[in-house]
Amino acid sequence: MSSLFIMRHGEAAPGFPDSKRLLTPQGEHEVAMMAQWLAARLAKGEFFSPVLYASPYARAQQTARIVAEALGCSLSTLDFITPEDDPAKVSDWLLTQPDSTPIMLVSHMPLVGNLTELLVEGRAGQGLGFATAGIAELEADVWAAGCAQLMRYMSPRQLA
Repeated sequence: MSSLFIMRHGEAAPGFPDSKRLLTPQGEHEVAMMAQWLAARLAKGEFFSPVLYASPYARAQQTARIVAEALGCSLSTLDFITPEDDPAKVSDWLLTQPDSTPIMLVSHMPLVGNLTELLVEGRAGQGLGFATAGIAELEADVWAAGCAQLMRYMSPRQLA
């Protein structure tokens, strides 16, 4: 089975253009909490270090850098995981990735919710609601629509 972590960026300040919005201090705190939680799980051997990908938007890049530092992993950017991108395109991309290494995607609503719903339920409708800095952990033999199992969802509020 392969693992996929889908994370929404931390709380971001309002602004324009949307792609340039930055994390608020609260958003940085949320992300740091989640990164520490992931690092503790990694240290216990609960999962292997993931390959980390983020949306090119500033708030997702900030979030991913905090996570990458905590987990000691590299960060790459995927241009097709921005807020309004097609979850089916992400699912198709996941099918081309090697099975051996966990993948972590840092992105935005509504994509994170729609992608999770597509992979678990087989359809992208209203999507799963994600708190800022929330993480869904999925497992699957194949990353096709309806083939994944939601193993866990964690948000900063659950850690507080």
